[in-house]
Amino acid sequence: MSRLPLIRSLLPIALATLLGGCSLLGSNERSAVTIYSPIVRIQADPGWPKVDWQLILVKPSAARVIDSPRINVRPTPSELQVYKGVSWAQPATDMLDDALLRGFEDSARIGGVARATTGIRADYKLAMDLRRFEADYRGQPTPTVVIEANAKLIHVIDQRVVADRSFRQERPVAGTDTAQAAAAFEQGLQALTTEVVGWTLVTGEQDHARSAITPARPGESSGK
Repeated sequence: MSRLPLIRSLLPIALATLLGGCSLLGSNERSAVTIYSPIVRIQADPGWPKVDWQLILVKPSAARVIDSPRINVRPTPSELQVYKGVSWAQPATDMLDDALLRGFEDSARIGGVARATTGIRADYKLAMDLRRFEADYRGQPTPTVVIEANAKLIHVIDQRVVADRSFRQERPVAGTDTAQAAAAFEQGLQALTTEVVGWTLVTGEQDHARSAITPARPGESSGK
């Protein structure tokens, strides 16, 4: 099988720099590494509710091969490689974490959202597991970017799983150039972030409304 092509052009989201040490495929030569940093900004859906509960974001989890700055590519169904000479600015789970936090903030639908490490008191928490983040050739001349993640919305007080859903985004890559693959990753991550933000707001608000009308148990205060 021929080697995967090296990058020949740069997107505005890419930053070229010279790094010492090993290349992504283990060469000992000094080589130019192009670093991609996707910019994800979402547009709020008018149908999303404006909520008054607070949310914390648990750092997304992933297998070690995914949770890496390397850009994964699957030339055949059973073979996973990395693009040579290119890298993400941060691991995939960090990109998803940043995209979600900014997505909730940009939505202007929730006033209290933060990472779990901030220690804020919250009503719900969102736990994500990133399962695929790769360019998959699927026997075709050009790859398709595949991003898969599972989301669990959890009620903090009783640790009840309010809802559980898997999300998947696919974006065809226009060619074999890694700059084109990076652009498709950015589009896919933006679409997945939009889906997760909307689902969380709608699902959380439905649960919050049900909880508000549930009669108090004997011995508990009704809050009135």
